[in-house]
Amino acid sequence: MGAINLTVDSRNRISLTKLFPDKKVSSVRAYKENEKIILEPMVEIPAREVWLYENETALKKVKTGLSQKGTIKRGSFARHAK
Repeated sequence: MGAINLTVDSRNRISLTKLFPDKKVSSVRAYKENEKIILEPMVEIPAREVWLYENETALKKVKTGLSQKGTIKRGSFARHAK
């Protein structure tokens, strides 16, 4: 992404929506590095899903399952339709 000029509004605020219009950013971590201000987009996950990211085996199995989506032939379910 190239440089984007952001202007300060009348209340000295800057809108960051132009920086990530397609992402679901819930917060931004800001820190200084030399003379620059670095903004790191953050996304929160629900507390009930944290266990999955802490359990490497389970996360690997989920990723494997998701990568197989659409590759398994399940046959016709027409006989179940009414």
